Amino acid sequence: MASRIEHHATFPHGVADVLAAQTDESALRARLAEIGGVNATLEEHAATPDGVRYVLLQGVPAEKLPQVVRTVHKGDLVVRREHTWSGAGDRYTGTIAARVSGVPGEITARTELTAEGTATVQRTRGEAKVRIPLVGGRLEGFIAEQVSDLLEREADFTAKWLARG
Repeated sequence: MASRIEHHATFPHGVADVLAAQTDESALRARLAEIGGVNATLEEHAATPDGVRYVLLQGVPAEKLPQVVRTVHKGDLVVRREHTWSGAGDRYTGTIAARVSGVPGEITARTELTAEGTATVQRTRGEAKVRIPLVGGRLEGFIAEQVSDLLEREADFTAKWLARG
């Protein structure tokens, strides 16, 4: 059984501006520097025919992990997140695929940016799956909660990035 991830954010800017604030190489590097965690890096960044693709590496220190995670994984966690965005005009869609080092499972999500009046709404829906007998469900819940918190911090960063003009 997977744990659901849902996040919603509204930005008082156009879709193109919000997309750029979330996918531009300089914005991603600044976001990682501010909220990326241990040894956060932008591993890949490339324009595609109709959007962008990038890969982020983010670390979570072992001391910040709950005991249930530390019993199945020793040391820091490294999360590898691959994002793709495509679309045009007032609607972009994206996929997110993430793996956590040493944990059998994955995090997958679909996200979209759509215009609503003069604002842009971002909706992200996904799930965390961990295939470990007995403790997998607790790990999924922890991971889903952490991802939701991270999405909120990233939305806050995006809002600040956009506000800087």
